[in-house]
Amino acid sequence: MLTYALLAFAVAAIGGLVLASRVLRARLAPWPLSLIHAGLGALGLALLIAVLVQGNAPPAVTTALVLLVVAALGGFFLASFHLRDRLPPVAVVVIHAGVAVAGVLALLSAVL
Repeated sequence: MLTYALLAFAVAAIGGLVLASRVLRARLAPWPLSLIHAGLGALGLALLIAVLVQGNAPPAVTTALVLLVVAALGGFFLASFHLRDRLPPVAVVVIHAGVAVAGVLALLSAVL
């Protein structure tokens, strides 16, 4: 299940790069891609929670979950700007991406 979570986050990251590139060019991101990005992130989080509930997860999975939940909260904040048809602060986009990458790297360390 960890591998599937990692795959979901990897595909979400590709979409996140496209979304971030739009914001960096001062353009709103497309809603369908934003929703796919969020959905894949939510799927990854659900899979990580399922692994943790089973009780045999390495400690890195807990670290990954905490970091990715923080990234998800940042994503909700970014979506609030999108709902208001406003560009989000670039700093928040960069922080969101950095925390997500840290979470995925923690998950990768658990998978490998």
